[in-house]
Amino acid sequence: MIIDPILPGFHPDPSAIRADGRYLVATSTFEWFPGINLHASADLRTWQPIGAALNRPEQLNLRGVPDSGGVWAPAISHHDGLYWLVFTVVRTMSGTYKDLDNYLVTAVDPAGPWSDPIPLNASGFDPSLFHAADGRRYLLNLNWDHRAGRFSFGGILLQEYDHDRRELVGEPELIFTSDELMEGSHLFERDGWFYLMLAEGGTGFHHGIRLARSRNLRGPYETDPRPLLTSRDDPRAAIHKAGHGQLITTADGEHHIVHLGARPEMGKTGLRSPLGRETFLQRVVWDDDGWLRLAGGGHRPHPGTPGVDTRPRPEPAFAGPEWISLRGPVAADLTSRPGWLRLRGQESLDSLFHQSLLTRRLTSLHCTAAVTVDADPRRFTETAGLVVYYNTTGYHYLAVTHDESRGRVAGLISKSPAGVIEHGWHPVEPGPLRLSAEVDRLRVVFRAGADLRWAADLDALSDEIGPPLRFTGTTVGVCVQDLARRRFEADFTEFALTDR
Repeated sequence: MIIDPILPGFHPDPSAIRADGRYLVATSTFEWFPGINLHASADLRTWQPIGAALNRPEQLNLRGVPDSGGVWAPAISHHDGLYWLVFTVVRTMSGTYKDLDNYLVTAVDPAGPWSDPIPLNASGFDPSLFHAADGRRYLLNLNWDHRAGRFSFGGILLQEYDHDRRELVGEPELIFTSDELMEGSHLFERDGWFYLMLAEGGTGFHHGIRLARSRNLRGPYETDPRPLLTSRDDPRAAIHKAGHGQLITTADGEHHIVHLGARPEMGKTGLRSPLGRETFLQRVVWDDDGWLRLAGGGHRPHPGTPGVDTRPRPEPAFAGPEWISLRGPVAADLTSRPGWLRLRGQESLDSLFHQSLLTRRLTSLHCTAAVTVDADPRRFTETAGLVVYYNTTGYHYLAVTHDESRGRVAGLISKSPAGVIEHGWHPVEPGPLRLSAEVDRLRVVFRAGADLRWAADLDALSDEIGPPLRFTGTTVGVCVQDLARRRFEADFTEFALTDR
């Protein structure tokens, strides 16, 4: 038995298909670059990263997008020899408005290259494409209603897409409404029915999946009286927040859904999910009434499915597809000093624009991250080190910088929605310095060299702390700042992230 998740760590909003003899999953990346993670599998059990769809700066400009803005809920499909990906870029999240745009990219091979984005509309997030049997294509997305006194989740819109003209045609039609929060719609056809698979109840602990169906593409749709999947009624569930999924069918006719979920730990005042929302797999079957049900019964996610170990394989340090940067590519120099990564300092860790940071997703709460840094800061504005990062309001930074009276010093900077704490600075000798972070559930111990130690926790590096709409997950990696001249450089080597 393997234990879900099939994609551990920050991999939310999965969309999945079977095409060309394999399975593909696309997941949200929000403010991180490159955009839209893609994983492939031959057997639904062992998954390998194949890169990202939006990996060129001209495809994706995220400078200035808020935390948890950026790329939301991609939906992948395959038709007419092409792979299709639709996705949202969210630029405003506060207040009643959602400033966003929906786009389409296509590729002959999911490993790329993917086309430049085609703009579609801006009426609401979570788009998906339905390829009808008559050859026509339709875009679905949420109808966001910002007006006072209106329910913001204003139903599901349907509009035809003409790929020859590279644009939507006709007028959008509202085909489904609900008093519940319904989003993340995927449309498919079976036995004369059109089915909507919908993410229900918001993306927190009330999350779920529910079906609706109609004999007519444009409705009206009847809603399944039972949820297909949710863990909202089980506070002791192994998988919380279960929802936002898509149906895939194997070559031998078995059905599965991929869906998001979380594995929280109990924090100081409640459950905390520093790993973010991950991707899970459930087998489903059709019942006699024409509704999908979990194969194991009930509606709560089952934590295991037969197979082999699905953990990502080790990647070259700083160079594999698991390495990500914030809001755009970072100038990573891997050639000036063989075996080392060189970064030039940019803006602070609070910046929404230009950070010099490379991280990878934390996939376990029992692990150690370590790196050797070679940095000689000469000003207090020059800093480099190891960072455990959630977003601009939640991180721990084991940093090396300069103090006018003590020279080179190391210390821990912790940021939470409550503010910034500096845990103490201590002199360190010149030359390469080993830094590490040992994670044990929600506790993390930082070390610099052989003698320096700081303790902190991951309580604030989770979806549940701070401003609403925190959607990502904790990452770990390296960063450099030069807040005065943008010239300071630091080198890193021997990065290791190992489970314990």
